[in-house]
Amino acid sequence: MIRLERLSLFLVELPLVTPFATSFGEERTKQALLVSLTAEGVMGWGECVAGSGPWYSWETVETARYVISEHIRPILSSHKTFHHPSELPAVLSPIRGHAMAKAAVEAALWDIYARLQKKPLFHLWGGVREAVPAGVSVGIQPDIPSLLSAVEGFLAEGYLRIKLKIKPGWDVEPVRAVRERFPEALLSVDANAAYTWTDLPALRELDRCGLLMIEQPFSFDDLLEHAQLSRELSTPICLDESITSARRAREALELGACRIINVKQGRVGGVTEALAIHRLALERHTPLWCGGMLETGIGRALNVHLATLPGFSLPHDISATKRYFREDIADPPFELKDGHIPVPQRPGLGVEINWDRLLRSCTWSRTWKL
Repeated sequence: MIRLERLSLFLVELPLVTPFATSFGEERTKQALLVSLTAEGVMGWGECVAGSGPWYSWETVETARYVISEHIRPILSSHKTFHHPSELPAVLSPIRGHAMAKAAVEAALWDIYARLQKKPLFHLWGGVREAVPAGVSVGIQPDIPSLLSAVEGFLAEGYLRIKLKIKPGWDVEPVRAVRERFPEALLSVDANAAYTWTDLPALRELDRCGLLMIEQPFSFDDLLEHAQLSRELSTPICLDESITSARRAREALELGACRIINVKQGRVGGVTEALAIHRLALERHTPLWCGGMLETGIGRALNVHLATLPGFSLPHDISATKRYFREDIADPPFELKDGHIPVPQRPGLGVEINWDRLLRSCTWSRTWKL
């Protein structure tokens, strides 16, 4: 039995080691909303994966802060007791949408539950790995020599899969250059919904580059055109933004819109929904992998635990902490070992907040008694 006592929100800003550019634009800092729940004398943590602007999703840090403080908090105040974290989605169901806000709160509840059980999260979820294979996402670079240098460095570090961010005008030529320089590399591309049917010639050229997958080429809410494209190309289509729930994943697979799914628990509404997608993928023999959103150590830890499940069979966007941050707000940092990220073995998320760093990076916070 978990009886909630307090809810806290922390807004933090962390500088990125290097700017990260996608088809949306360039990020130089990571703004993150952290959620803390306290119950039975135990503090659990979650991270909202929404960005500072409505580019990847219509949800933002500010919309999440508002929804959690003004709508989720009152619900938690009237429903404080939980037997299991999987009960939370139904409790929050009167709130339509706002998947990332809900997911952050659910993550904190899972962390409490696992800490009280004295087990790491992946043991509760049926994880089968002590370390997860790591890929790395390479942002759009100033030029091809810079791109080749970046890829070379990441391969030298031991990353098992390289994902190149692309957009119209930065696609065929740079991808060909990487493939020619590194013919054996496991390579994929991610368009972040930047393409339309008029770009089919470029997508056909990418189809000849020996890619593991082409991720989310068309609109963030599309399934039908992705299904058509899947019939045009031999390279598997992977969906990211279009998969917002287990129901949506089922629709995508029924339509043939994808052959691979990128699971981000924040995008789909939380761990419970991500586990439902995992069950579906096992039934359909559909490969999964865990995507990243430049998370701090809190969100990164949750991703690592999720990636231990048997259906998550491809290298993940779960990089070492130093890939993005010189100084994170959670300890210990995640390190790459033989192309893998070891899974934290301590109870819950398996990481602990470094309060000095959290407070230095915190721009706003508030705590409520529930």
